[in-house]
Amino acid sequence: MANRMSRAVNMLNKAPEGMRVWLVSKLLGKAVKLVGTTKIRIEELTGSSSTIVIRNLKRNQNHIGSVHACGMALAAESATGLMVGMNVPDSRVPVIKSMNVQFVKRSSGDITAKAWLTDEQIQMIRDTEKGELVVPCTVTDTNNVEPIKVEMVWAWTPKRR
Repeated sequence: MANRMSRAVNMLNKAPEGMRVWLVSKLLGKAVKLVGTTKIRIEELTGSSSTIVIRNLKRNQNHIGSVHACGMALAAESATGLMVGMNVPDSRVPVIKSMNVQFVKRSSGDITAKAWLTDEQIQMIRDTEKGELVVPCTVTDTNNVEPIKVEMVWAWTPKRR
């Protein structure tokens, strides 16, 4: 069961490899302003997995030259939320319910957030009018170190009429 977002992303995912990441990132950067402002790269986005990169650009840095704490959290929130958005029916709206972020190490370079859903979780999102779930996500830096541990809880509810 495809929704508007998944139809648009799936169409863009058919573009040649060199254009695909740019097209999907640009589309969703226009829809979600902070994603566009930070120039997040959406490396992969399907109904069951996503990979988001926030580059260590000057605009995204903290006072010690690494990706700002909020930027790392944004990468995790985007990776999990966009994927939930790919699965929630058009008659419902996804919302972040809670975000638990533990900062455990200093990061180095770009930040990559990878999230995934099981087939059972996808079916639950599609079949349950109102619900919530923890979306698994890992966040790593350029050296493959996990500077943060996250727990992202997403909910969905019917759209208000």
